[in-house]
Amino acid sequence: MTAHPAEPDGPLIPRPAKTFPALRAALAQVAPSRLPEMTAERDTVFTMATQHNSFGPIAMFQLKWATVIEIERFPGVAQRFHAAEQAAQDAEDRESLDHAMRRIREIMDHARSQVAGE
Repeated sequence: MTAHPAEPDGPLIPRPAKTFPALRAALAQVAPSRLPEMTAERDTVFTMATQHNSFGPIAMFQLKWATVIEIERFPGVAQRFHAAEQAAQDAEDRESLDHAMRRIREIMDHARSQVAGE
């Protein structure tokens, strides 16, 4: 099973560059409710990067949010992803939880490979 099949209507927006302004603008279009979360995380990550004199936290922040946006750019993929998240929360047994977590992981892994492969 392909985790992220071609969507017949294509993406809602083009894939953004992995810069904070581009990611923020893209998130505002595809998942505006997550902007406060992104901003709070950005503040934490930039503080960590400064304290440790490392760009690693910033690179991970960019990859995480590029992955979130990659999922949300495709309505069908986002719908399947959120359904799997809900199934994981509602799971009443280990088998159901494992199945939902596999679906989440497949979608995230595919999205991450798309944005990391640029």
